[in-house]
Amino acid sequence: MVNAKTWTLRKHFVGFPKFSDFEMKEEKLPKIKDGEVLLEAVFLSVDPYMRPYSVVLMKEGDVMIGAQIARIVESKNPRFPVGCHVVASTGWRTHSISDGKDLQLLLKDWPESIPKSLGLGTIGMPGLTAYYGLMEVCQVKDGDILLVNAAAGAVGSVVGQIAKIKGLKVVGCAGSDKKVAYLKKLGFDEVFNYKTVSSLEEALKKCSAEGYDCYFDNVGGQFSSVALEQMRMFGRIAVCGGISLYNDTTKQTGPYVQTVMNFKQLRMEGFVVNRWKHKDEETLKQLMAWVKEGKLKYEEHITKGFENMPAAFMGMLKGENTGKAIIAV
Repeated sequence: MVNAKTWTLRKHFVGFPKFSDFEMKEEKLPKIKDGEVLLEAVFLSVDPYMRPYSVVLMKEGDVMIGAQIARIVESKNPRFPVGCHVVASTGWRTHSISDGKDLQLLLKDWPESIPKSLGLGTIGMPGLTAYYGLMEVCQVKDGDILLVNAAAGAVGSVVGQIAKIKGLKVVGCAGSDKKVAYLKKLGFDEVFNYKTVSSLEEALKKCSAEGYDCYFDNVGGQFSSVALEQMRMFGRIAVCGGISLYNDTTKQTGPYVQTVMNFKQLRMEGFVVNRWKHKDEETLKQLMAWVKEGKLKYEEHITKGFENMPAAFMGMLKGENTGKAIIAV
């Protein structure tokens, strides 16, 4: 018998999450059956989507949703031998049992020099999100000018780098001078701290007087109302998220988009990464190749200790992380 620790949603979030909204519990797992495996979490992920999806997918008392890199510690499933590592959407748990249907093996021949935690970041869901948002939704081409907000986060930092690989001019913004310096190291052409500029409109114009062909939106809200006006004719907008809206208790209202979208003939499309799941393996191999070649750099914000997951989650929502927020068990 294995004792598993879990973090549950004690109360649905009202506004910004609080420590009292979470509760750690322990449970004893039964022995595994034929076809099953026992997983032990190595790295766990905290991501912005967990905030809005908790409302849609969870009820009070449920284990918090999320993905982890887990090691197989016991197996009665030949597809998953003891010692191998998988990506598992088993939530905030130290141990879990699976029949294998919800598991994804890490890429074969994963180099020892590359942290396996990247399977939750640059070579995982955030990397896939960046790739599909650019290539499938924005349909970027050489010479385009791209704007990406929350650019120092897990998705935004990959967006900007892939765009540079594809020959785009890249403008990014973040919420601290430290993050702005990080974006410059990654090769962004123009960067600014949105918290310190006196006018977002003027900052966007200064970075690209001719406007923007593509806009990868992670933030929504007032930022996007301003950014929409800076789009060029036939611009493409990938709506990945809206972190500025997630903790609102009263819905924000803003300018209506129809006029600017009509006059500039813009295309705005929301997307969820699972739409292109059939392409994941080849895309992950491409992301890995870019990492090996040094074209795709990464940074991780690692919090140690399963007991610190709520703090890491709330810190990520406040923007404390540069790159991917990871919990190391």
